[in-house]
Formats: sequence, C-alpha cells, structure tokens
Amino acid sequence: MAQSMAYNQAAGLGGMLKKGHRNMQGLEGATLRNVDACREISTITRTSLGPNGMNKLVVNHLGKIIVTSDCATIVKELEIEHPAAKMLQMAAEAQDFECGDGTNLVVSFAGELLAQTEDLFRMGLHPSDVVSGFSKAGEKLLNDFLPPLCDGIRPMDDGRAQEELERVVKPVLTAKCLGSEDILAPLVAEACLGTISSSGKANISVESVRVAKILGGDISQSHVIHGFVALRGLETTLLSAKDAKIVVFGCGIEASATEAKGTVLMKNADDLKNYNKSEEKKMEESIKGIADSGVKVCVAGGSVSEMAMHFIERYGMLCLKIGSKWELRRLCVATGATALVRLGAPTPDEMGHCDHVYQKEIGGRPVTVFAQAERSKTSKLSTIVLRASTSSTLADLERAIDDGVHAAKTATKDGRLLPGAGATEMELSLKIRGFADTCPGLDQYAIRAFGKALEVVPRTLAENAGLDQGAVLAALGAAHASGKRLAGVDIDAMGIDGASGVAEETKVLDLYATKTSAFRLAIDASLTVLRVDQIIMAKQAGGGAAMAGMGGP
Repeated sequence: MAQSMAYNQAAGLGGMLKKGHRNMQGLEGATLRNVDACREISTITRTSLGPNGMNKLVVNHLGKIIVTSDCATIVKELEIEHPAAKMLQMAAEAQDFECGDGTNLVVSFAGELLAQTEDLFRMGLHPSDVVSGFSKAGEKLLNDFLPPLCDGIRPMDDGRAQEELERVVKPVLTAKCLGSEDILAPLVAEACLGTISSSGKANISVESVRVAKILGGDISQSHVIHGFVALRGLETTLLSAKDAKIVVFGCGIEASATEAKGTVLMKNADDLKNYNKSEEKKMEESIKGIADSGVKVCVAGGSVSEMAMHFIERYGMLCLKIGSKWELRRLCVATGATALVRLGAPTPDEMGHCDHVYQKEIGGRPVTVFAQAERSKTSKLSTIVLRASTSSTLADLERAIDDGVHAAKTATKDGRLLPGAGATEMELSLKIRGFADTCPGLDQYAIRAFGKALEVVPRTLAENAGLDQGAVLAALGAAHASGKRLAGVDIDAMGIDGASGVAEETKVLDLYATKTSAFRLAIDASLTVLRVDQIIMAKQAGGGAAMAGMGGP
C-alpha cells in the first residue's frame, strides 16, 4: 500500500503529529500520573471538610484574594490545567450547581478512591479489573445499601414549616460557618418561605433569595426583608411612599437624542429661549403623564437629568437610579413591573406595585427598601441583609447562605434524610466490605478498596477536629459493627479526657438527594480517570507568550 503524505513509519507517533506535541501512555506514563494529580487536588480540599475545616487563601490571576473553605470556590479559583484533575473540578461544579452542598465529599471521595488504586496496581491488578470492581461497588451502594439508611429518620414532611426547613438547613450552614448556624438558619428558612407560593406544592427558587452585603456591624444584625433592597439611596428629597405604584425605565430619564444627526439653526435669542422652553415643556408633559397615571416611584436604569429631577420633585414622586441591568430585572420580579425603553406614562399592566418603599441607613450606608407584605401576591423575592466586619467574611457567609437555599430547594423535592457526621459512610464501608467477601473474582480486591475509601469522611472529620483519627475510626467501626447505625464522629469531644470522639446517635442530618448525587459524581469521575491509558497533548496554538514559553523568538 502506498505511503500517503510521506509518512515516516520509523518515527512512530512523532512522525504523524505536529512538532511540539506531548504523548504519555501506559500505567506509569498516564494512569498513575492522573491518579497523582487527582490525589493532590483532593489533599488540598480535604482539610476544609466539615465544621472544623480550615480556610484556604487563594490569590487568583487578577490578584483578588479569596479566603474560603468552600470546595467549589477553591477548585474554581485554582485554575487547574491538568486534564484529569479538571474532571474532579467539573464534578465539584456539577454538584454545586445541582445541590449546592457536598462538593468537598465529591473531590475527597474521588481522590481517595484513586489513591487506593496504587496498591491495587502494585498487586498486579489490571485497570479494567479495578474499573469493574468500583462499578459493581458503586451500583450496589447507590441501589441497595444507601436507601435503607433513611429508615428510622423522620423525613422533611412539610416544606412550608419553618422548623422543618431549619432542621434541614442547619447542618449545611454548620459545615461552612461553625458558630453562626443558629443565626443564619432562621434567616434562610424565613427567606425561603417568603418565596413559596401559597397554593400548590412547595417549590423554592434559588434566584428568588437574594443577599445584600453591607460591611460593618456583626452577623447578629443580619435580617430578612420580603422584597428587594437596592444598595443606594433615593435621588429625591421625598424618602418614603406607601401602597405605591412603580414604573421602571430600562433607559435614563432625560431628553432623548435623535438617531440621525441634525443641525438646529437659531437666528436670535428668542429662538434659543423658545428651544429651551419647548424641551422643558416636553419633559414636563412626560413626567406629568407618569404622575397622572398614579405612579409614586420612578426607577431609572440610566442617568436622570436635572430638569427631569426638578419635575419629579414637583409632582411629589420618588426616584431611584439602578446601574445594573441584573438588579433592574430583580426589581421587576419583586414588584411585578415591566422595564420600559420609552419615556412616558405606563399602562396599568406595565406598572408594578409595592406596599412600602423607603430609604434607611444601615451601617452608615443609605439603602432603598422595596418591602412587600408577607402574603403579597406581587412579590416572590426575599432579600437577606448580611452584616459582617470584613469583606471576605461577607463573601463566605453569602456562599454558605447560597448552599443553605440550595439544600432547602432539594429538600422540598426529596425530603429523605441520612445520618451525617460520617455515620452513613462508615455503615456503607462495612456493608461494601461484606459484599466484597461474597465476590469470587479479582475485582473483590477493588470492591474492598472502595469500602476502605469510604472511611475518608469520618477519618478527615476526626483529623480536622483535632481528634486521634485511629482511635475514633476504631471506636466508630466497633459501634457500627454492633448495630448502631446512627453513630457518628463527635467533633465536640476535642480536648475532653476519656472521650471516644463518637456520638452513638448523631444529631447531624444530611439530605439523601445531595449524598446520592455526590457519590454518583465522585464514582463517575474516578472511573473516567481510570479508563484513560494515554494522554496526547497537541502543540499550543498562538504566538507571542505561548511561543516565548516554548523557546520561540
């Protein structure tokens, strides 16, 4: 057969691909390198697992400093380049998008699973045997072993009861902000309840719970407002209006410029005076038309001219400027208004309504509040006004609240609960090891390693709490072997003489849907990494810095 394009067989893969490519293959070259990369990222995030997890200080490429223990934020800001480690990052992002919580479990468990494979490969197992064993163990875990653990724990029955929502949200907030959960849990539950419609099944929209961050004070001064909070003051001297009709303009309130270029020829001073008067008259007609339609509050998406402000003051209306189109859209949701792109009187359908619009000062900063009555049919938007002493604390609290709202949303769809504090993982570990003893093939070693990998959660919780991890694991394993399914790690046992570090009936509860999703994503990500036996990286495109980095001119 004729050689096409003068292909040099002796050169192998290098003769086929463009100069500058990189190729790694085989167990040593590809698989174990991928495992090492995933184990590294898992080691970074693992110390942030649980209520006693440590914070990471990450400085991103823009020089922004992020201090957080939230795994999804950490892996996102690290700008990971290794393709295998990036799979764990994508799994964590998928978990964050779907459930909000459980991102650290995904990365830690996937990293531990892959770390266990090194011993298996050293024993002589082929990657396909390991993949087969992990697949069997994962299927057994998700379908047979995990669902029965919900028995004996009362699920969340009523999504409209504040106590029930607090019970679900508190463990999620505790894992992110230990010590602040008793303040934040009622706020999150109240904000979520404010967005649920009075009829039909309870359903929470994450977008309907907003956070307004105001620097200063402390977390105990945080509160919930049913409605919208704009982080700037009103432009007018009037600062309050009740039972107000609202008009929202997507443009500025000013004299509109013509689309085509034009020239106005003025021959004398009277022409100039009449031109100014006609412009003034036109603006007054527009503002008077808005006032006559019953509007009490004008909201502008752009600038407001001095002439327009003069007439708004004259007709006794309030005026607010909002620069962000996203904030403008949220205000429209909160008040039921439609953003107009023309300056003029709105129709009744285009107007919004608010029970009370007023300006108040929080921490020396003027804010405008659009508050709705609790049973208002107009608004399905709640705002949590957050106070804290530093901007990094505010950002971390905001992330915790976002996770809490996600947890409340998940609970309204599936209210089943599992024991937390490592109890579920320890029970599953024992069951998976028992299942491994019944399997005859080589994959039993992989199944047993899968069971051992599940111990990473109670071990890490104990380690992060400053407990003796070996003693805690032994005591926890003994408790579960004797039939105590709800036994979990007791992080409050730190520094107490004679304490085993195990609570026989843990009060920490995790959502079944969140835990299932985390296990599934971690197993899928680790299996995807293990199935890779060759990495081929093409030469990077582009000149300049890329060429300079490769030794170019």
